Amino acid sequence: MINNLRARLQPTPWMAWLAFLGIFLIAGVIGGVMVLSDGLSLTNLTDLVPWGLWITIDLSSIALAAGAFSLCAAVYLIGLKRYEPIARTATFVGLIGYSMAMLCLFMDIGRPFKFYQAFIYWNTHSLLWEVTMCIALYFTVLLLESMPIIANLKWLSSRYPKLTAKMSKVHHYAPYLAIAGLFLSSLHQSSLGAAYGVLKARPFWYKPEMSVLFMLSAIIGGISMTLFTSMLASLLTKRAKIDDKLIEKLSLFVGWALVGYFYWRFWGTLSMTYTYEPGRTEGLELLTKGPLAFNFWIGEILIGIVVPMILLLNRKTRTNRFWRMSALLMVVGGLVAYRWNINLAGALVVLSYLPGQPIVSYTSYTPSFVEWIVGLGVIAFGFLVFSLGVRYLRVVDHHFVEKEHIPVDVKAAEAATV
Repeated sequence: MINNLRARLQPTPWMAWLAFLGIFLIAGVIGGVMVLSDGLSLTNLTDLVPWGLWITIDLSSIALAAGAFSLCAAVYLIGLKRYEPIARTATFVGLIGYSMAMLCLFMDIGRPFKFYQAFIYWNTHSLLWEVTMCIALYFTVLLLESMPIIANLKWLSSRYPKLTAKMSKVHHYAPYLAIAGLFLSSLHQSSLGAAYGVLKARPFWYKPEMSVLFMLSAIIGGISMTLFTSMLASLLTKRAKIDDKLIEKLSLFVGWALVGYFYWRFWGTLSMTYTYEPGRTEGLELLTKGPLAFNFWIGEILIGIVVPMILLLNRKTRTNRFWRMSALLMVVGGLVAYRWNINLAGALVVLSYLPGQPIVSYTSYTPSFVEWIVGLGVIAFGFLVFSLGVRYLRVVDHHFVEKEHIPVDVKAAEAATV
């Protein structure tokens, strides 16, 4: 008995990984309690820059979760059934992404314990209200889509076989859930861009193509995130099993999608050089020549779009696992850079609307220490849940087949009960 206890307490890479994430989680919880106690005064957010690091993590998490609705739509609506194992992973990644987004929003709204008021007092003229409703409804859809995945938990299936059997049968409704997910997710993914694009007081944001860019970047980034995490998990643990040919084919799609996104991003940015407009021109200079220039040209355009586009469209590099993983990771990083660039380029330029010629001034923003620890805590939460999913729920297993949509573990438990 003592030897068994010693064996269990012996350090392993899995325990070290959990301990590493635990440090950030504990720090994030402490930071969150401090913000809830003392308010947003602990942050560097102001009336001029109300959206900062937390909103960037929120927008990035939602975008990187977009693989769920896009791949589920491809499998259950278009009929590309061969990609169902990847869609299964994407669904779980989507659930994590939306959980992270809601954690960030809970910390960012200032009076978090009144979050429920949006569901009681409907402001149908507000894009942010529409986004709130869609996020809540789509999170419910993701929970339902994840029921068959959660049913694979051995502890749950052995103790509650009837419950897990019912959870597994939710898979029968996958096509209907895919339709609901496609409607809700595409609606609010584009509306997130529109929430920026309708703000006339921020000329850099005020443009119609924001919805298209947010939607397209989310689809590309979400699929890339699913593929990258699947490949990474297969390298780190034998519990993750992938079909490399399926991932390679989807990577080719990502490469071609980057071509269209590259055009839209350049067109939406450089078209602002046609004429001078107060606020918009200064925002463009911040993005292309100022403090955001490196992040834009190198992080977003070169590393985030051009290099992965070349790597994924070239058959030799696409079929090489190292270069494919590198390209997919670059796409994910480029999406985060895009969300950061868009958010700050419009927020740092302040336009006065006093009578006469508009006066353009600048402000600054650097995330405070508490913003960083809370943000890193949210990210650690995402890594932890995905790691537990790979280890205990087989979320990355392209050879896993649910016979009659009921896991084998559940059937065995039911037989043992009888």
